[in-house]
Parts: sequence; C-alpha cells; structure tokens
Amino acid sequence: MLRSMNSAISGMQAFQTDLDVVGNNIANVDTVGYKSNSAEFSDVLSQTMAGGNAGSTTTGGVNPEQVGLGVKVAATQMDMSQGADSTTGVATNVAIQGNGFFVVTDGTHDYLTRAGDFSIDSAGNLVLPDGTIALGYATAPTSSSATAPTTKMNVLTLAGTGNQVSNVTIGSDGSITASVTDSSGNTTTKTLGYLALAQVPNPAGLVKTGDNLYDAQSAPAGSATYWTPGQGSYGTLAAGELEQSNVDLSQQFAEMIVAQNAYVANTHMIGTDNAILQALVNMKNS
Repeated sequence: MLRSMNSAISGMQAFQTDLDVVGNNIANVDTVGYKSNSAEFSDVLSQTMAGGNAGSTTTGGVNPEQVGLGVKVAATQMDMSQGADSTTGVATNVAIQGNGFFVVTDGTHDYLTRAGDFSIDSAGNLVLPDGTIALGYATAPTSSSATAPTTKMNVLTLAGTGNQVSNVTIGSDGSITASVTDSSGNTTTKTLGYLALAQVPNPAGLVKTGDNLYDAQSAPAGSATYWTPGQGSYGTLAAGELEQSNVDLSQQFAEMIVAQNAYVANTHMIGTDNAILQALVNMKNS
C-alpha cells in the first residue's frame, strides 16, 4: 500500500518541479536571448517481486514481476534554438545569426551570452545592461585557434588617447567602427576592434548565472573556442536587432495543463490510499 503512496508523492514532487520550470519559462517570455528549459522524467528503481527466466526448447520463458517505486526528474534540458529577432534600430544592439555566444567580463570572470543589447557607457565601454563589458580583439585573428579574447571593447581606449569617438556601429563581422576626431579636429572613420564569439561542444550544458549570462567555464558544456563573427561555423551579426526569447507560449501552456492534471491525479492516488488504509483501521469495528 505504501508503495503506491510513495509513488504518488514522487509524482507530485516531479510535476511540481515541472511547473516550476514552466513558470520560469513563461516569466522570461520577453527576456532577451533567453533559452527555454524543459523537465525530463525517469522512473526510479523497481522492486522485483519475482525473478524471470529464459525460455528453452521444452519450457517457455517467464518475465520478471516488478513494481515501480515512482518517478524523478532526470534532467532539465535547455532548448538552444535561435529565438526570433526584433528590430530596435539601436546601432550597438546586435543579434547573432547562427552559432556562437558573445564573450563578456565583469572584471574578474568571463561569461557567455546570446543577449546583444549593448550600449556605450560613460567610460566608453561596450556594455550589457548589467555592466559587464564585451570582449574581443584589437585586430581580427586569422584562424579558429584564436586565444580567448582579453581586450575590453572600450571605444575611447581603442581610438587612442585624446581622440573623440562618435557614431559607433557594429558590422556583421563583429567589427566596431566609429568616427574618430583627433585633437586637430580631423575626423576619420576607423575600425577600432572586433567582437569575439565563442562556441562550446555542448551548449545545453552551460550553467546559467543570471542576467542572461552563462559561466564561460561550465564543465558540462566543454572547453570554449573563439573566433570572430562570420568565420568558419561562427554566426554573423545583425545590427539594430535583438534575439528574443525562444519560449513558445502555446507549448508552455499545454505543458502547464498536463503538469497540473498529473499533479492532481497523484493527489487523488494519495486520497485513494488513505481511504483504503482507513478501511483497514476500521476493520476491527466491523
């Protein structure tokens, strides 16, 4: 009797986690670069009531008699498919078309992200809304064996001391171009540097750290490789665009209904077990 009750309890716990995942997906439906998650279940150890045996030429085989002991959440999987782009018209907003992640730093640790809502701060840094600074290269690397980027994309530093910078734009190849005015008042258009993109063998294994960021050192994802946009299998950039969340609301609502009904069904199982146990307790009065 307790086996079915314990199985029902495990079902309630599993579907509560499923609802947690669905709720987080729906909450992030408008989060730039967000990747939806899904909960995947697996059964737990089954209790063998009677063993089975193989058949022979004279006797038939018998399958084992087993009773399952419930369910568990085996994993939560990220859907790394590309979200739809939305047009912002902001020159420093960029969306990755294809594979890759932007590389940013908070000064002590590097992160990866698909969110490209960059802007120029008061110090000239190309930053995300949380203040992390984009990393790249002063000159474009010539091969996919490029080392991890260490150059902070600061347009004032890259343009040279004493120069003024305006009209910053980002090209499809990651090039950061701006109008640079020197101390004599002469203005020229210069390429200041190149944004870096990273790839990992298992993107779904990236560890989320909040603020649309993933830990660049996520062990399950594997070691990152780096290059500039448009090279090899690395995606290109679309300026004035942002990649939106890939959450499919209709799919999430359907999953929510399934999880809710499954949760309720498991509570009914516990109610049935309770009624049977109560009948056993009351047998002494019959």
